[in-house]
Amino acid sequence: MEREDIKNLADIQILVDTFYDTIRKDQLLGPIFDGIIQDRWPEHLEKMYRFWQTVLLEEHTYYGSPFPPHAKMPIQKEHFDRWIQLFTQTVDALYTGETADRAKWQGNRMTEMFQFKIQHLNGMNNLV
Repeated sequence: MEREDIKNLADIQILVDTFYDTIRKDQLLGPIFDGIIQDRWPEHLEKMYRFWQTVLLEEHTYYGSPFPPHAKMPIQKEHFDRWIQLFTQTVDALYTGETADRAKWQGNRMTEMFQFKIQHLNGMNNLV
């Protein structure tokens, strides 16, 4: 299969569906995601389609802030490392090109930002 770049919402849906299928089967991340999302996977996936459509295609369909839902999750560096590893592998398996590279860059940037914010919040909580 020859890989092309991410071009439209259908490509993003394939990326998101493939990625979260992998996440759900992962021994480290699967139980965390399933425990939090439970039976709301269709809603979560729809939100992820809109998020990545906004970020990668500049079609503004996502409104909100991605960090707050993650703020109190029981996640640490190992979880972020595994997330970005699986995300990068998924993008590379499906797509190649400028938008695919931007997806990986954006995913890496989010993991770094989320880790920093969670560490900051936990540090603030430890001061109380």
